[in-house]
Amino acid sequence: MANASQGMSARVHIQRFGRFMSGMIMPNLGAFIAWGLITTLFIPPGWIPNEKLATLVSPMITYLLPILIGFTGGKLVWGIRGGVVGAVVTMGVVVGAGVPMFIGAMIVGPLGGWVTKKFDQATENKIPAGFEMLVANFSAGIIGLLLALLALVAIQPVVAGLMTVLQHAVGWVVDHRLLPLASIFIEPGKILFLNNAINHGVLSPLGVAEVTEKGKSILFLLETNPGPGLGILLAYWLFSKGSAKASAPTAIIVHFFGGIHEMYFPYVLMQPILVLAAIAGGATGVATNMILGSGEVAAPAPGSIFALMAVAPRGGMLPVLIGVVTACAVSFVVAAPLVKRAASRMADEDVSDSLEGAKATVKDIKDIGKVETIVFACDAGMGTSAMGATRLKKLLTESGLTDIKVEHHSVDEIPRGTSIAICQKNLVERVRASNPGTQVYGISNLVNASEYQSIVDELAAARKGA
Repeated sequence: MANASQGMSARVHIQRFGRFMSGMIMPNLGAFIAWGLITTLFIPPGWIPNEKLATLVSPMITYLLPILIGFTGGKLVWGIRGGVVGAVVTMGVVVGAGVPMFIGAMIVGPLGGWVTKKFDQATENKIPAGFEMLVANFSAGIIGLLLALLALVAIQPVVAGLMTVLQHAVGWVVDHRLLPLASIFIEPGKILFLNNAINHGVLSPLGVAEVTEKGKSILFLLETNPGPGLGILLAYWLFSKGSAKASAPTAIIVHFFGGIHEMYFPYVLMQPILVLAAIAGGATGVATNMILGSGEVAAPAPGSIFALMAVAPRGGMLPVLIGVVTACAVSFVVAAPLVKRAASRMADEDVSDSLEGAKATVKDIKDIGKVETIVFACDAGMGTSAMGATRLKKLLTESGLTDIKVEHHSVDEIPRGTSIAICQKNLVERVRASNPGTQVYGISNLVNASEYQSIVDELAAARKGA
């Protein structure tokens, strides 16, 4: 039991670290897409080459994007003040660097925020009245100055060396046709909700560096290919039973067209052996992209088929689409017999779990008291949680419970005082750790959970009995 508990804690720590890393990239995805579109359109091999407009490409990747990452990293640690210092410190790693310093920014941005936080905590209630603004401004400036010099002299060479090693390692893997083996690690990591960390924390920085040299990168397609998940969902739609079968079409639409890959994770977790289908599909897609020379000019975000098409280089859209089709086909072929074999057992367990979840919900909601806020939580707070919140809000409105607020947030940013939090089962421990006083419900599918109506019914009953 102790080992299981330790394992769960380790998983939570890994998820939190991954969330922090991706948290520096995701708020800035619009800027990355803007840079990718400018690159796609205006560089010499682009759709509409323009020498004047193409001058935006280099300054954006060299300065703008790393500084945005550094600011966001500092802000995550210590608000706007930490963000400003983080941005200043990031200049120390980008000036004169021979490669885009995304990894450097992800290191020094949070460092700037952390040092600022420690200084503010050490000087709290020790500054004479009237000097607060003076000390705040000059301390930020001095901390930024010292850390920027440290970053330029000591950190930049180390990060530049690391980036060079990583790029050579990736190049060696590609040259030796071993890149499909990356799916052995990427696909299981995605199922554990580390998809954003893998894509935005590791692959995207390396991919951007490769784009500056080759004009495109296959690394942008390793995690974002929707084919493996689509194959698994199609297998559920055609061969499963019960709510899994009924919810699969909606999941397909949201996953493939909306780019929310978290939609298929619960379906794999219901039958963990299906990770083999994801790995097989992912590896096939990567192999196909290698053979066809596929690549993207920026990270498709989210991983929608539309996003993949939007950031494909000129003449490179068809190879990307073929990579999606082959990944889907192989994933489906592997998943179909596994889903079909387990269909009866899954249907029985699904009904049983739903009934038990409803009973638990009845008991817990009666004990909570007045419910003012319900929060849906997912890893990023923008995908499945937003859709689940929309569905529950509609049910509450139909029942006349319009005064209950329904929000969606990242699992690590749930507001204090939240009455009820709803999340995917694998994220329950993280939610409880950051919100001890919140009643947490872990369900298998945030978009198609049968428990929603039970929650609404019990909230309505509690109001009548109050």
